[in-house]
Amino acid sequence: MMRALLYGAIGTLAAMELAAAAHPAAAAQGPRAEHRRAMLAPLEQAATDCFAETIGNNPAALAHARAGRWYEAAGVIGFLCRPEVDAMTKARDHLEGRGAGGRYFTGPYARHLGQELARRLEPLLATKAVATAEPRPDSETPPAAPAEEP
Repeated sequence: MMRALLYGAIGTLAAMELAAAAHPAAAAQGPRAEHRRAMLAPLEQAATDCFAETIGNNPAALAHARAGRWYEAAGVIGFLCRPEVDAMTKARDHLEGRGAGGRYFTGPYARHLGQELARRLEPLLATKAVATAEPRPDSETPPAAPAEEP
């Protein structure tokens, strides 16, 4: 009887150790989560910076952005940011398992990208008044008469 209890206790402790190894305790997740954030945040920042810069420098992408079509704006210039996006998704794959980076990119990252780009590109998205060289129709100066040919 005593042996059964002893073996039961050892089995329970072993099972608890295996469970702890498979699913770290909440106390152990704090440093691990901080490490993940420290590793992923600069990569996400680099990808978002790339999207903001290239959209801001591309008239076609900027036109989509002004209309609030962020997916189309990113599609116009997306290939230019491929290295940054690849680095971000590969790091997630490494930390969370194969395919996690792609799921993150097309899910949570893509959902918030438009808001982040709108915030960053706000000065470029505002409609600007453009000066024209033509006189206004109600201006006081009459148009010059055409010169007569001799």
